[in-house]
Amino acid sequence: MDFLPDAIVPCILVYVTNAKDVASASCVSKRWKESIPYLNKLVFNRNIFDDVKRFSPDDIIGHMVSSINKLEELVVYCPFSGSGLASWLSLAGHSLRKLELKMDDNLVDMNSCSRKLDSIGAATNLESLKLWGVNMTRGPKWHTFHKLRNLEIVGAVTDDSNLHAALMACPNLSNLLLLGCEGLTDVFVELPHLEKCKLDFNGIGKCSLTVNSPKLQHLEVQGFSGIRVPETQFLRDLIISNTAGRVGALDFGKLVALESLEMRGVQWCWSAIHYMLQLASEVKHLLMKVEFTGDFDALQPFPEIDIVDFFNSHPKLTKFEIHGAMFAALCQRNSLRNVDSRFTIPCLEEVVITVRSPLNAEQKMSTLESLINYGKKLRKMRIRILQMKSSHSSTDDFFEDICKFTHSHRRIVSIE
Repeated sequence: MDFLPDAIVPCILVYVTNAKDVASASCVSKRWKESIPYLNKLVFNRNIFDDVKRFSPDDIIGHMVSSINKLEELVVYCPFSGSGLASWLSLAGHSLRKLELKMDDNLVDMNSCSRKLDSIGAATNLESLKLWGVNMTRGPKWHTFHKLRNLEIVGAVTDDSNLHAALMACPNLSNLLLLGCEGLTDVFVELPHLEKCKLDFNGIGKCSLTVNSPKLQHLEVQGFSGIRVPETQFLRDLIISNTAGRVGALDFGKLVALESLEMRGVQWCWSAIHYMLQLASEVKHLLMKVEFTGDFDALQPFPEIDIVDFFNSHPKLTKFEIHGAMFAALCQRNSLRNVDSRFTIPCLEEVVITVRSPLNAEQKMSTLESLINYGKKLRKMRIRILQMKSSHSSTDDFFEDICKFTHSHRRIVSIE
């Protein structure tokens, strides 16, 4: 180590970030020990202090943080106290750019939860903040994080007003990720620089959401029954899912830039599906994985969808993924009668179809053939057979028909 050129040592230090390795490296040689203050990242793993009895984790972390001249990234997955966090951030808060904490908040000790959150406010120059397991039942006392661009919170208990207060302290976010959040009913996100947003909330799927962000490019939401996004001129990717409730009221601006749309869930109101399909007329990738429709709790099958009208309304569609009931709705006997000889599916290159029932097998096979015949650029069709009941009398015949179809078009069609 003593003979390494000075320029080489920082290149090695970049890869030494685990706190246990850093402590060990400082004992290797005098050269290593003298280099420790020039580290810029420390990571404290979950079980790092399991065998340490003499000193407290807070004291050890504080000592290591204080030994570094300009700490830019701190990751703490091991247990810590609110007072410990406040102490470290008072030492390194001015230089920290990235902070990731596994909070492990105990819902009973409200004061400890609040102290931890409030302490984060000392890191005023943060550019990225990631929190795991947060109790935010009281709004954090944060000053404005003007430089914060990325906020990720996984597993939070909060409410509408406290979440809104936290977001207002981060006005320049470009990326927002909230996963596994509970206690929310009416979420309002107003961030002028937000480009990417992923919201996945727990509960019965009856939350409402408003996102007012004119630069939004990617939006992925799960667990909302009503969604309003008025500013959509730059929105390219949109994923809407609700595995617990029903998707109902949707209100979007014009989706002129939308390239990819995914609709997922157990139940959507048909008006919501129809609304999104009309708005997304320029979409290139479309995934439809919805089991039932219906405006009330009773689950209803899908109405007929004319396949010719569908593809005429989505002329730029390149990749199409369709699941179960939605595919059955496309497979109507009258859809392909008296088709204009000029009808084509001009841009379709890939189709993924999930089949769950042998019912109306003749119409389904006819639809598959039509996709081959009219899809002039089609180069790949994948057929997924999922949970098909073998007790049904027509199952074997339908499966045999699919196998014959696959063999006839083996360069394009495959079964999964």
